[in-house]
Amino acid sequence: MFEYMGDRLSNAIKNIKGMGRITEENIGEALREIRMALLEADVNYTVVKDFIADVKEKALGEEVEKSLKPDELFIKLVKDELISLLGGDYVALETSKNPTLLMLVGLQGSGKTTTAGKLANYLRKKHSKKPLLVACDVYRPAAIDQLKTLGRELGIEVFSEESKNPVKIAENALVYAKDNHYDYIIIDTAGRLQIDENLMQELKNMYEAINPHETILVIDAMMGQDAINVINGFNDTLKLTGSILTKLDGNTKGGVALSVRHLTNIPIKFVGDSEKLDGLSEFYPERMANRILDMGDILSIADKVESVISEQEALDTARKMKKGTFDLEDFLNTLKQMKKLGPLENILKMLPQARKMGINNISINPKDMAHVEAIILSMTPYERHHPEVLKASRKIRIAKGSGRNVEEVNRLLKQFEEMKKMMKMVSSGNMKMPF
Repeated sequence: MFEYMGDRLSNAIKNIKGMGRITEENIGEALREIRMALLEADVNYTVVKDFIADVKEKALGEEVEKSLKPDELFIKLVKDELISLLGGDYVALETSKNPTLLMLVGLQGSGKTTTAGKLANYLRKKHSKKPLLVACDVYRPAAIDQLKTLGRELGIEVFSEESKNPVKIAENALVYAKDNHYDYIIIDTAGRLQIDENLMQELKNMYEAINPHETILVIDAMMGQDAINVINGFNDTLKLTGSILTKLDGNTKGGVALSVRHLTNIPIKFVGDSEKLDGLSEFYPERMANRILDMGDILSIADKVESVISEQEALDTARKMKKGTFDLEDFLNTLKQMKKLGPLENILKMLPQARKMGINNISINPKDMAHVEAIILSMTPYERHHPEVLKASRKIRIAKGSGRNVEEVNRLLKQFEEMKKMMKMVSSGNMKMPF
């Protein structure tokens, strides 16, 4: 997502490099490039028009500071406007009510049921809350079974009834949640292929009956500009408090993310960034602007790491790296933790200048990591702690035990030694990271 648009924006900014002052003439071509990049990314025309006008107004006549190059000033203006367009400040989920009632709404096929499971998982892992999932989609075949399956996989209870009255189910779920001390109630409502009167009336009846603290629209990011009409259609009836964009890891241009807040004033609270049940991320406008402009998103990487690695584990690993005592057992544990972060290439794409360095085109085969694990697991604990003892006979045994060949064992050991040296240099401050 955003890769093509980000590259076009970066190229546009290069056009003013070397200028001593930003003028209407020397930013004209850059603004035209930016306009085309945004329109091709399916950003709403009105949004593009306002965006270009705001950047132009703030850029013209502004003196370039001595320590700042024109392109750096211009990119700052573009970044600030992108942040504003995306919503400005991060808008958190309601947490002050107990229990907090969340009502998820959306069209059929938007990923609402899966998002309900992801949201419950997020609340439990990130905020140590006790969530209850409520199955109120009584129309779509297997919708309730799907939510129950998600609940079993996550170890989160799902409230359901045989009743065909979704309003009554929601009311009973609220009583059940209070009696059993649940912190969050997440209601998965029915959807339609398009907005219709029956759907809106049913949702309105539920909204008025349970008075949710948050009413969140789940919307497919691949929907394009018609998403704005969908948001306004739901908001006119329900007074939405936020939205969740799904499928941002798919083949989407991302235009809807840049249009939603500006045109509807509905904040984006989360984005679905993978198919896994932990693939839901808080939406920070500044972080997203950084990713669009290839400035990286180190804070999101840190958040992901913190979710799977404790502070003590990180400190212990850093200490071993600095002392040069990081061994293959530590490396194996690190690999297992990295797998919890999701696809490694998705993490690499968040590094600054990832597109410029070609990292976005990297594809890491999970089988390669599995092969590395198999090789290390075929070693004895002593060999993992003392890889220097691995001579020819031991390597042959390890290769046979892991189903790999000796060349792969040798390659792993060589790469590990090189990595250890680099880690020690970085940890001791003798080597600067490229970002």
